[in-house]
Amino acid sequence: VQLQASGGGVVQAGGSLRLSCAASGHSFRSYSGAWFRQAPGKEREYVAHVGWSGTSTSYADSVMGRFTISRDNTRRMMYLQMNSLKPEDTAVYYCAAQGRSDRPHDPLLWGYWGRGTQVTVSS
Repeated sequence: VQLQASGGGVVQAGGSLRLSCAASGHSFRSYSGAWFRQAPGKEREYVAHVGWSGTSTSYADSVMGRFTISRDNTRRMMYLQMNSLKPEDTAVYYCAAQGRSDRPHDPLLWGYWGRGTQVTVSS
């Protein structure tokens, strides 16, 4: 499975962005997916997780109620809708696949990663 994240950019605080993750390979449909982010000088941080069917989701406390993760298996796509963005959301965002739904927070347990997309939120 190859993943490619896109949709990042520069936005003012309070604004919105929608990140996309395009996947190759039919097996993507059977894998759980997630978004992580990494700010300069910080460790990679869990953002959100979605189960293989799209019906199960979970979020980091820091983005709960503002971000929404979703997927479209027919198009092999995963999304992260980000609303009410804050300067502290500034980071490189990465999509991942083939992880453990019972431990989505651990980046070491995710098998496939895409190149990141930069999100910058100005105050």
